[in-house]
Amino acid sequence: MIALAAAAWRLPRSARADIAAVAILSAASVLLWRLSANMPQLNDDGLNGFSANDWATPVLTYLFLSLYADFRPPADPRRYAQARALATIASLAVNVITI
Repeated sequence: MIALAAAAWRLPRSARADIAAVAILSAASVLLWRLSANMPQLNDDGLNGFSANDWATPVLTYLFLSLYADFRPPADPRRYAQARALATIASLAVNVITI
């Protein structure tokens, strides 16, 4: 939801496909990482409040959104990069605060 709001804020209204892609790929990256890598070893907090899972999920979000932009170049690359950065930060926040 946060990634959708960030994309809607940064991307032009005409870029509906890119807005949807940012939201869907961000959610998918978090879900897939948590389903496949939710192991006790990765959930141990090395840094108080931050586990390896917390740090790795935003990397996967950034990767998913970068690959999408490589296959389907956005109309406004600068604003897409801003939306990608905000979605990556949101991915970290969601993992630290809620999961």
